[in-house]
Amino acid sequence: MKKIILIAIGLLTFGFSNAQQLETLIEEAMKNSPEIQKFELQYSIVSEKVNEVNTIPNTEFGVGYFVSEPETRTGAQRFKVSAKQMIPWFGSITARENYVSSLADAKYEDIVIAKRKLIAAVSQSYYNLYANKAKQKVLVQNIELLETYETLALTSVEVGKASAVDVLRLQMRQNELEQLKEVLAQQYLAEQTALNKLLNRDKDIAVNVVQELTIPSETTLVNTENLSLHPELIKYDKLYQSVEQSELLNQKESLPMIGFGLDYVNVDKRPNMNFSDNGKDIVMPMVSVSIPIFNKKYKSQTKQNEFKQQEITAQKQERLNKLETVLDKAVNDRISARISNETQLKNLEQANDAEEILIKSYETGTIDFNDVLDIQELQLKFQMNQIESVKTFYVQTTIINYLSN
Repeated sequence: MKKIILIAIGLLTFGFSNAQQLETLIEEAMKNSPEIQKFELQYSIVSEKVNEVNTIPNTEFGVGYFVSEPETRTGAQRFKVSAKQMIPWFGSITARENYVSSLADAKYEDIVIAKRKLIAAVSQSYYNLYANKAKQKVLVQNIELLETYETLALTSVEVGKASAVDVLRLQMRQNELEQLKEVLAQQYLAEQTALNKLLNRDKDIAVNVVQELTIPSETTLVNTENLSLHPELIKYDKLYQSVEQSELLNQKESLPMIGFGLDYVNVDKRPNMNFSDNGKDIVMPMVSVSIPIFNKKYKSQTKQNEFKQQEITAQKQERLNKLETVLDKAVNDRISARISNETQLKNLEQANDAEEILIKSYETGTIDFNDVLDIQELQLKFQMNQIESVKTFYVQTTIINYLSN
């Protein structure tokens, strides 16, 4: 289990130098998560039931006193003590243990699934924080750029090459970006709370994310065959096996039970008589058999187990179809994110070229501040889209790793 989790963490954190930060967060989440602890306790409870079923029926003891003492040849019977122990058919206790153990095996998969989901949730939240912080950084850069343009515009107004309207439009655009930055700051706090709660710690603890994240030039191919080994599907296999064990137990319980017992009867001596067995107590060993003659209960249980196996098979196929759909979508979305990222980088390069042309135009006194705002808006759009494509790439990677590793 630990090896699987470490491999998953490594795959989720590739592509940037500050991977240790995310890995540390994941390890802390694994250690502190109440959900993981919940499933581990549930597994411990089911595992402990093995000791519960490793028992035989209670020993029966009985004591009786003869109110009206029956007379026998050897004397009057005073009281009776009996003991009886029923024993299940050979192999019944083992069948119970195997059944409970199979339930514990199925419950263990809940722990594996929960850990995988936690890794994905922490990673996705981390990438959301990265994207938010990166967008805030871009907004700050654009605001500073607009301030530079505003200074140019004010200079142009003084020499009659621009109007005050141009300055106002630049200032309004700055106000819009300031507003967007403040909104992103609030969203960052909300996402930070979500991540801290996944780690089961105070919501106000600051989370430091990587400063720069890029899409790697090459991506590991996805092995879709590994999907059949996913713990969500393995759980259905183990549930199926538990039904098989349930049926074996049912067959054992439909067999007779053997009982062994002993009766002791206290006998008083007959007065004024002298013979060899006078007052001799009665000891009577007994053997009994409990036969389930009316066994409709067991036949019905067999039929129910058949239906359960069919249900589990259908559920597994349904889940497999959904997981295949999610995996295929994640793979395609990751490819799309790479394409989008490359496109945005090209657009950014061209927008920067256009910006340089505008700056050179200012030197000749022909700058158009309407064009300045248009180019700045395009630059911001491309930058935001590029950040979003990087985030999407890594978020989809967490989904792929959850399903295929």
